[in-house]
Amino acid sequence: MSLESPLIAVLDDELSVRKGLERLLRSAGMEVETFPSGVDFLLSTENHQPDCLVLDLHMPEMTGFDVMEKIGKRFPVIILTGNDSEESRERSTDLGVSSYLRKPVDGEVLLDAIKHSLT
Repeated sequence: MSLESPLIAVLDDELSVRKGLERLLRSAGMEVETFPSGVDFLLSTENHQPDCLVLDLHMPEMTGFDVMEKIGKRFPVIILTGNDSEESRERSTDLGVSSYLRKPVDGEVLLDAIKHSLT
């Protein structure tokens, strides 16, 4: 995948968030895949991998932390969470995230974080 049009995976259990992020990222010239659950995302990585993952932490069944532990550091991860806490920030840092952002996120801030993670 060319970094001129990187493949960004968006993993969030809220449909409205996935759709909004997909529109934003596509308008910035990125290819986007969205996933409603960690299981769906992890299954997709058996065939290909994104250049970057935008990941919600608090989801039913499999949390963002569970996903990060399974993928290791194969590609950059940007956390996008509505439930910010010191513990979440510390754990995310320990797991090697590229950026930790709070919802609602400014579109330009997210795009800058993605571009920075790809360099």
